[in-house]
Amino acid sequence: MTKKLLIMETSFVVVSVLFIILGYVFDAASPNSIWIPIFFGASFAIGGYAKAKEGILDTIKNKSLNVEILMILAALGAFIVGDYSEGAILILIFSISGVLESYATSRSEKALTSLLKLAPQTALLFENNQETEVLVSELSIGQDVIVKVGQQVPVDGKIVKGATSLNQAAITGEFVPVYKDTGDSIFAGSINIDSTIVVKTMKDPKDSVVQKIVDFVKDAQNNKTKSQSFIDKFEKYYVYIVIVMAILFMTIPPLFNWWTPEYAFNRGVIVLVVGSPCALVASITPAMLSSLSNGARHRILIKGGTPLEQLIGLKTVVLDKTGTITSGIPKVVRIEVIDSLDREEVLSILYTLEKQSEHPLAKSIASSLDQKYMKTSIHTNEISGRGMEAEIDGNLWQIGRFDSKVHEDLLEKLDRCNSLGHSNVAIIKNSITIGFVALMDTIRDNAKDVMTELRKMGIKTVLLTGDNNFTANAIAKEAGVDSFESNCFPDDKVNKVRELQKSFGKVMMVGDGINDAPALAVSDVSVAMGTATDVSLETSDIVIMNDKLENITRIIKLSKRMRKITLQNIIFSTSVILFLLISNVFGIIELPTGVVAHETSTILVILNSLRLLLK
Repeated sequence: MTKKLLIMETSFVVVSVLFIILGYVFDAASPNSIWIPIFFGASFAIGGYAKAKEGILDTIKNKSLNVEILMILAALGAFIVGDYSEGAILILIFSISGVLESYATSRSEKALTSLLKLAPQTALLFENNQETEVLVSELSIGQDVIVKVGQQVPVDGKIVKGATSLNQAAITGEFVPVYKDTGDSIFAGSINIDSTIVVKTMKDPKDSVVQKIVDFVKDAQNNKTKSQSFIDKFEKYYVYIVIVMAILFMTIPPLFNWWTPEYAFNRGVIVLVVGSPCALVASITPAMLSSLSNGARHRILIKGGTPLEQLIGLKTVVLDKTGTITSGIPKVVRIEVIDSLDREEVLSILYTLEKQSEHPLAKSIASSLDQKYMKTSIHTNEISGRGMEAEIDGNLWQIGRFDSKVHEDLLEKLDRCNSLGHSNVAIIKNSITIGFVALMDTIRDNAKDVMTELRKMGIKTVLLTGDNNFTANAIAKEAGVDSFESNCFPDDKVNKVRELQKSFGKVMMVGDGINDAPALAVSDVSVAMGTATDVSLETSDIVIMNDKLENITRIIKLSKRMRKITLQNIIFSTSVILFLLISNVFGIIELPTGVVAHETSTILVILNSLRLLLK
């Protein structure tokens, strides 16, 4: 639903109201005036145009009648019996409900697409020290592009020259700029803030994170819930039932002289009006769209209404460790050095060697120390899979995982750190470990609060990780997770999810890595963090774009609200239809009352659904 179409539909409704007012004015001044049916007829034609067009096209496409056709027939019936104003008002209110539903759709689309600011269509290709403007779609993997200050990054890639701060709000929703240095990966759609950088294209532009989000948005808008699909199927048959009921009302009573033909025809028209499932049909779609919009506003991309329905009755939430419960960024907890050595000198050597490495652990260690520790004129060597080494004053210093003997003064301290689940990086001098750096992945903010809230909801939490038992136990205890499984390979995670499904019921899996993809695929509801790999993003039902763990409980609450409001809508709309049909049998209601009661119920159902846009 584009803004232009929404404005056009609203304009039709406004014009329709003006013609109805003119009709009532002429009816009051001159009840027999020829202008009365003309004005009400104009209101009928203009107000009902959009819905009539939609109904006719859908009828041709699906080869079956629908609620739009039913309402047009009801309005025509009202005109035939001379109730011009009732026919016009019926179409007017039906059109108003259509505008409200279009508004819900529009809000949903707007919120979903606001998850990103699309990357530019063009990029500055950098080849042979020359800049050439090209279409992003023409770029290939391995080509370099220049991104100047204020420009959006056109591709998913890696910085090969320069350093800058990037605004990644379009991707993650976080407005705090993120510093990126040479070798760091960056996303298309990010905005360059500080200085010009050269970026090597690492993905085909059509496979970028931004493009995947666009595809997810399309899927979300087209993905119907099971309830919605059922209502659609029900509508097809129910429309024919209402038409048959109306025909029976018009023909059977006159045959037995129960009613006059005119009275029977009028009652049949009322059946067309009050029996129409407008409110029932509108019970689910606006609620689902409003829920998607609500989620998107909080940087949660939900791929349609089905995942929200699946969350009802959730029993277990399974979480990966790195990048899910933890930030995935190791933090230095302590640095130990034997007493016989000068600690400041050792820290200086540690900083100098680790500053030269691109390894994530080395970066964490270097960032925890001060620039003052930097030594000059030292030649370092990086040993792949091992770490850094350098010869200083005739001594071989090594940082990382090298063969060595641990100094006896460190044995107790090292064992204690291992028991706490720390990752340890050795500081080695001449094949003797004379110190170590203890690091630990940091728990996400509010992780413990999230686990507590899930427990209050009656939902069990389980941590699955490939880390050792010490680390898993430490993280689980700090985060407040109910239970954990350590040393898990991808197939172990799959088996555990299936075991939990069998033992407890519905399982939500939350992860971010390639090794999480199989478990995400077999879970009832799969959730990927925004920093997830492509495979995890494609496998998941829900993507938390801003990486906020508390959005897990927000999704569950949103699903419960959607179910509650949907049930309210269905019970209310069904009750109104039954009440009006029974009232019509006993001649309690007339056409004007039926029109107002039935169409007002539709509007109330849609307004009730729009409450999901709040909070």
